[in-house]
Order: sequence, then C-alpha cells, then structure tokens
Amino acid sequence: MSESTPRPRGLDGVVAAQTRMSLVDGQNGRLVIGGYELKELAGHATFEQAAHLLWTGKLPSAGETAALDRDMSALRALPPAALAIVREAVAKGAPPIDTLRMAASALSLDLANPNDISPAADLAAANMLVARFPTVVATWIRLRAGQEPIAPRADLSLAANFLYMATGKEPDPVAAKALDTYWVTVIDHGMNASTFTARVIASTRSDMVSALTGAIGALKGPLHGGAPGPVLDMLMEIRTAENCEPWVRAKLAAGERIMGFGHRVYKVRDPRAEVLSAVAGEMTGAQLEDRSLFDLARACETTIVRVLDEAKPGRNLRTNVEFFTALVLQSLGLKPETFVALFACGRAAGWAAHVIEQHAEDHLIRPKSEYVGPVGLTIGS
Repeated sequence: MSESTPRPRGLDGVVAAQTRMSLVDGQNGRLVIGGYELKELAGHATFEQAAHLLWTGKLPSAGETAALDRDMSALRALPPAALAIVREAVAKGAPPIDTLRMAASALSLDLANPNDISPAADLAAANMLVARFPTVVATWIRLRAGQEPIAPRADLSLAANFLYMATGKEPDPVAAKALDTYWVTVIDHGMNASTFTARVIASTRSDMVSALTGAIGALKGPLHGGAPGPVLDMLMEIRTAENCEPWVRAKLAAGERIMGFGHRVYKVRDPRAEVLSAVAGEMTGAQLEDRSLFDLARACETTIVRVLDEAKPGRNLRTNVEFFTALVLQSLGLKPETFVALFACGRAAGWAAHVIEQHAEDHLIRPKSEYVGPVGLTIGS
C-alpha cells in the first residue's frame, strides 16, 4: 500500500471471509439469510428451523423439525454450575448480557469433550447453547424480581417457553410468534463485530463455547449492541403524539440524532424494520403489557420519518431495526436492560453457524498490522 493510499480503519470494506450465511445489500435494502429473502423466512419459518437452515444449509423437513424441537427442548434446563453463576451474578448486580457471558462459558462443563470441533460436536454444542441462552435470560429476569426460576416446558417453542419462564404466565400465541420472528430477523447479519470475533476464535481451532462466549463480549459494546433502550427513552420524553413533531424538530436543531432512524449499512429502509413493522402490526390484537407506549411509537413513526425527510432531504433516514426492537420487546413486558441479551439469544444461532463454517475452512485468521510507533530507542536515553 503506497503512502498516499488511504488505509481502511477497522477493516472497513475489507472482505474477511466467504460465507453462505447471509447477504447484506445496503444499497438495495436486501437481507438474504441462507438463500432466502428475510421477508420470505421471518414469520414463515420458526427460529429453530432458521437455525437448522444456517447450520446445515437447508430448512428441516417435518420429521427433522419435530426431532430438532424435541432435542432442543430437552436441553433448556441449566446445569447446576451455570445456574449458580446466574444467581451470583444477579446478587452482585450484573446486567443480563454480562450474566449471559459468564453463564455461557460454564456450559462447556456439560459437554463430554468440550474441545471437540468435529461437525457432529459443533452441531451438538450449537443446539445446547441456543437452547440455554434464553433460559439464562429468563432466569435472570425472575431472580432480579425476587422470584425463583421456573422450570422449562417441553411442549412450548423456544420463544414461547422463554416468555413462560420469564413471566410465569401462559404465553400469548401472538406474543410468542412476535418474539420468534424477532429472533429470526436478527439471526445473522454479515461480518459484524461479534460474528467476526466468533470466527477469529474458531479459526484457532478453539471450541464452540469459547467462540460464542467471545462473541457475547463483542456484542456488549455499545457500538455494536444497538440502541433499543434509548428509543424507549426518546418515546418517554415525547410523551404524546401531539408533542412528537416539535420534539423532533428541537432535537434536530440542536444537532442531536433521532434514535431508531437511519442505518450505517442500509441506504434505504432496513429490511429487518420491514419485517418487524409487520410484526408490530400483528401485535395490535395481542394482550400487550404496555399498550400506551406501543400506540405512541406507532403514531410517532410516520411523523418522525416525515420531519427527517424535510430536515435532511436525500438522506433517506428510515425506521431501523432498533426502533422496532424496542417497540416489540417492550410491548411484551420486557425491560430495556434485557434487550441486548435477547438479541444475543437470536444471533447465537448465526454465530454458531459461522463457527461451523470456520472450523470446516480450518484456516487461521491472522491479519497484519502497520507499526506507527518509534524505533531506535535505548534504555537510559
């Protein structure tokens, strides 16, 4: 690279791997997951089926779906070591994403050979981790509320079981489908920071549990984990639909960003927002925990898009996945502090798929660095 050639920061624009997991087309607003357009997959295939698609390259048959559901439901309960970590983490005030990272690392104790990275071992570990991540988060929610954890139910889907374990109530089918669709929507998204982290770890021939534990650490950072919590803070400030337009105009005049609108990759509307917008529409008939904030968000969306078009013409700042994540998850009675960990529950299936793919490639990821420090120093000079 010549002295005049700009150097990409953070590997921006550098192709780090070839993958069959997902295609992110920011210019045209497309997200393809395992060969399927997102809108074709989310809401039509369950999260468990979408995970199988990424892990094996095809959607499961009816018989394979039944076996997958049966196998994953049998794995949901936490082993004593992981449960003890969750209890200690809650007692010490650790947030859900940190609790998930600590509990995830302990799950290797439940594997006969945690260092086995054969295809069969990877698939078994992927099933176990994806089955138990929601249990960790649900257990955190119960313990944080001063209640004892609830045992998982084998007759419910992963999403419905999470809602049951978190609330102790029979899950509303519409709410369970909404969470399931959300997890499918965020299951994979190109070579993002946490996925790259998982692949780097896997490229050393390290194991599935280590790779996903590292990915959780990368997701925790606020530059990657998203901002669905601040979206709710914004709505709480707005308070009423009538106050939305003057509030947005005042924020723009002050040079502040409107949370939940615009995206670094997508130059048109985020396709994940399209899917979750439809989910939010379907949820109008569900028994929602916070109907008033849900209705306010739906009312404000159109106003905010219109004002952004007027204030920043040509920028095409459309509603993004963070806005609808906040809208969907809060309406299920879930708190913003759990949102990043719930995102991890969905993305874990994609992380695991990338680990399987990287193990099959069996090539160490080892980029070069450019030294820019001093040379020729001597001790005592």
